[in-house]
This record gives sequence, C-alpha cells and structure tokens, in this order.
Amino acid sequence: MRLFRFLAETVEANLYLVRDYSKLISGSLGRLVLSLAYFTAVANTLSVADFGLFATASGTGVVLSRIAGLGFVSPLYRAATRKPQLVGVYTAGYLAALALSLPLVVLAAAGFYLGVFRGDLALLPFALIIVAEVVFWRSMEVVCIVNNGLGRFGRASLLVIGGTAAKSLAALLFSFGVGASGGILAWSAFYLGANAVAALAGIALIYPRQRLRLRPRLYLRRASDSFAVAGAEVLFYLQSEMDKILVLSIGGPQIAGVYAMLMRLIDLTALPIRSFNTMAVQKLMRAPAAFSSRRMRWGIEGGIALVSVAGMAGLGLVLLVAPTLLGRNVADAAPLVLVAIAVPAFRNLVEYESELLYARGLTGTRAGLLALLGLMKAGLLTMLLTSAAKDGGTGWIAGLNGVFATLWLTSAMTAYTAMDARRAAPRLSWRRRKARRLPG
Repeated sequence: MRLFRFLAETVEANLYLVRDYSKLISGSLGRLVLSLAYFTAVANTLSVADFGLFATASGTGVVLSRIAGLGFVSPLYRAATRKPQLVGVYTAGYLAALALSLPLVVLAAAGFYLGVFRGDLALLPFALIIVAEVVFWRSMEVVCIVNNGLGRFGRASLLVIGGTAAKSLAALLFSFGVGASGGILAWSAFYLGANAVAALAGIALIYPRQRLRLRPRLYLRRASDSFAVAGAEVLFYLQSEMDKILVLSIGGPQIAGVYAMLMRLIDLTALPIRSFNTMAVQKLMRAPAAFSSRRMRWGIEGGIALVSVAGMAGLGLVLLVAPTLLGRNVADAAPLVLVAIAVPAFRNLVEYESELLYARGLTGTRAGLLALLGLMKAGLLTMLLTSAAKDGGTGWIAGLNGVFATLWLTSAMTAYTAMDARRAAPRLSWRRRKARRLPG
C-alpha cells in the first residue's frame, strides 16, 4: 500500500510534467508517421544516388542553419522561459543577428559545395536545399523553440506536425505529379516551397505578438554565450552529419544513398527522445540540482537507450519480414537496420548529454566536447569507410556500433565530470572562505 501511495503522490506532484510531455510527444508521434510517408515517397521517387545527394545536402543545410543567427536563439529561448515579456526585444536581436550572419552562411555553403558536391550535384538544387533549411525550416524551429519556452507545448507540437505534413504533401505531389523524371532539381523546388509554407504559417499563426525593440547593450551581454552556443551547435550537427559527407566523399553517391536511408531510419528513433530532452533542459534551467544523483542519471540514460534500441529493433524486425514495405529502393537498406541496432542509443545519449551541458550553462565545455567528438568521429569513420572501399562490402556497418559507443563513453565522462565540478565549486569556495576566517 505504501508503494502505491508513493507512486500516486509522485505522479500527482509531477502531473504538469506528464501533461506537458504528452503534448510534446504527441507532436513527435505525429511527426513520426508523417516522416515515414515523406521518407518513403522521396526515397522511392529519386534514384538511390540522388537521394544520397539530397540527404547530404540537407544535412549540410542543417549545419549551416546553426551559423544563421550566431546562436542568438539561445538568449531568445532563455527569455521566453524566464522573462516572456522580453520576447519582442530578443526577437529583434535575433533578426539583427540573422542578417549579420547570412554572409558567413553563404561563404560556408560555397566552401561545402566546392569541397564536397561540385562533381556530383548542380549548384541550383544545392542552393535551393540550403535556402530551404537555413532560412525557412530554421525559422519554423525558432517559432517552436519560443513557444516551448513559453510553455505552449501544444502549439509547438501542432506546428511540428504541420511542417512535416507540408513536406510529406510536397513529396507525394512530387512523386505522383512529376516522378523520377524530374530528378533532384524538381524535388529541391518542391522542398523549398514546403519549408516556406511551414515557416510562414508558424510566424503568422502562433508566434507571440510583441513589439520588436532593439536593445544593443542588452545583446552585448549575451554575445559570448550566443557565440559559444552557435559554435557548439555547429560542431554538434557537423559531427552528427559528418558521416553522410564522408560516405559521399569516399564511397560516392550510390553508397551514400544506401547509407542515408539507413541513417534516416535511425533518426526516426530519436523523435520521442528529443521531446524528453526539451523537458529535461527546462527542468535543469529552473532547478540546477535536478538529475544530480547517480541513480537518476544512469536510470535516465538506461531508459533512453532502451527506448532507442527497442524502436530500432521493432523497425528492423518489420523490415526483415517485409523488406519492401517502405519501397523497393529502401529495401536495399532494410537488412542493415538490425546490424546497426545500438547506433540509435549511443547517438541519442550523446545528444541528451549535450543538452544537459547547455541547460547547466556549460556552453564552453559543450563546444569543446563536440569539437573533440567531431574529430574522433571523423578519424574512426574514415578508417571504417576506407576499409569498406577496399572490399566493397557492408561489413563496416557493424563497426558503427563501436564508433558510436566510443563517442558516448567520451561524452558521458566529460559531461558528468563537468556538471559535478560546477555543482562542487560553490561548496569548495565556501569552505575556503570559512577556513580563512579561522584563527591561526
């Protein structure tokens, strides 16, 4: 009876968390269903090679979108969480930072194109995909971020579902209206249009209505944090998307296409975890001592790993029985899903630990850790991909489990050591001050 009473009191005390997470997860589940429809339509209309080029260009756009705004979305989110009356002030600052950052985005995009895509992808579809990610999809994400900060999780979830639905509809129109003959150029135009619709709808319908006011002095105080966040975000997504770029560079578009399909299926397992990350970040911002016990830390990590592996295993078993369920092109990647079964768990855990560092204000540590993980991932993947290029097989897919396990161990040790040091620092300084006051 005491156990049931304890559980009932715990649920009742955290009912608001359950309610807010339910709103967030509803958006993720809706997005999961629509993402499957979107992925199936695009992956089976484009050729495998074109899909690899599109996925790699889209991943590059995600990296570049973190340069846009110079990280000022971080103080905007903090304002929405703590001081919602200042959302208009920080929105004006974000727009100014966005305008200042666009030349940097263009230069970085040119470098990526010349270094990775020039021999395989024409400039126009590459530019359309980059604009879709940097200008429109990132704007929609900012609308969701601000609404999450304000506690309007239901609105943010609806926008996420609506944005994914727009892309799914565009994919279906492309598949049935244009078909494979349109190629990647036609699809990039559809993709740009879908992202633009999602962003404009979010801005018009659910962004907070506050007067925009520029306060440069206020922004300067947040500049160092913003730049650190921008650097960390770029590093995080660079190390997250680097595998696609390396596969394209070393293996070519065909292998990149198969790999992109596999990683897209893995990405689907992260959607429910990212909803949890949003709640964890807000909890830590408001209560810095949360998640401090080892039992809670490893319990949460174990839960994330279990959910990730279970999702991957379920998807792999379904595709094992019906490999053409998601289309003939996807069937090439279907047997590889169970081979890389541990990859989603380690990827999701690294992302979770990165969010914990952000929530605790350890942006410099976060940036340094992500830079280290990026270098490690590049080195380990290059060795795997080079060996794959020699034998032409897919045995290296199993090696991905070891690569991501190594990244997770490095991330966990660094993140929790830094968080413990941050918590211990005030206590140590207090003891030293007390010792100085003692006579003798």
